[in-house]
Amino acid sequence: MSFLIFIMQKIIPAKLQKGDEIRVIAPATGLKIIGQDCRQIAKERFEAMGLKVSFATNTTDENFDMFASTDIKKRADDVMEAFLDKNVKAIFTILGGFNSNQILPFLDYEVIKNNPKILCGYSDITALLSAIETKTGLVTFYGPHYSSIGMKKGNEYTLDMLEKVLFEGESELKASDEWSDDLWFIDQENRDFIKNESKVIIVITPILEKKQQPKQF
Repeated sequence: MSFLIFIMQKIIPAKLQKGDEIRVIAPATGLKIIGQDCRQIAKERFEAMGLKVSFATNTTDENFDMFASTDIKKRADDVMEAFLDKNVKAIFTILGGFNSNQILPFLDYEVIKNNPKILCGYSDITALLSAIETKTGLVTFYGPHYSSIGMKKGNEYTLDMLEKVLFEGESELKASDEWSDDLWFIDQENRDFIKNESKVIIVITPILEKKQQPKQF
């Protein structure tokens, strides 16, 4: 008896270049929950990297319901719009939440596979990242939200590592000198930082793309 095992080929999205456009989407929690100061700081920091910032059609303050989110189809449409737009080279999520899993059945994974680009987020967005990588082979980025870049203080480490990964595609990830778990999004001025005792170093390298052939047993 013989059978075939197909190993999905990993798709590595292209590195960013100066002048590229990034698209901001809200697959879970909506834009309205993010303060204007946070939005502006994030926008200015991405622009300082040489990137253009745009927001998805439905990623607006008006699309915000009693669950701090919006219609499932609107959220799914924003994801697809971002992947289909040839000008967009990377996609960042606004924030996590609890309901990004709702949009998974409404995504066109074949379209996503044929239009690979960087998709970055974490927390509840893990459901979206995992589904896309599983169904398409596209390597997704477990990293900061758009709102995370709007953190006023203590963000130097994140910004430095993010820029290296986006533009260089690889980096040595060293432990940060300090970390925080305070409510920075409520009070941007009075922060509580904790010294990091970890000495862990992780080397991030690109995954080599190799054409996978079915293996027969």
